[in-house]
Amino acid sequence: QVQLVESGGGLVQAGGSLRLSCAASGRIFSINNMGWYRQAPGKQRDVVATITRGGITNYADSVKGRFTISRDNAKNTVSLQMNSLKPEDTAVYYCKANLRSSSSVRSNDYWGQGTQVTVSS
Repeated sequence: QVQLVESGGGLVQAGGSLRLSCAASGRIFSINNMGWYRQAPGKQRDVVATITRGGITNYADSVKGRFTISRDNAKNTVSLQMNSLKPEDTAVYYCKANLRSSSSVRSNDYWGQGTQVTVSS
């Protein structure tokens, strides 16, 4: 089985920083794109940032210049450094990996369980 486990969420004041991490484990053959998504109460889940295996990144306009996504292919991890946090960044943050497990011939999307980020004003 493949698992994605996030860590690093919490409560922070506006202007502060948090770093989220996500580790993929299990019988993994290869990992393609990885990314972070977030869902605020009553809203849909939206993309925050994505990164290809080669390191090409994309960001939502609302986080450009404040958030940085990175990954370690050797460790199957993806991280999100969040600076200058705003109350509107409050949400549950999920990591996603498009990967091929050792028991499959195709790639599928796998999600973590989510981690709460709360930014107080």
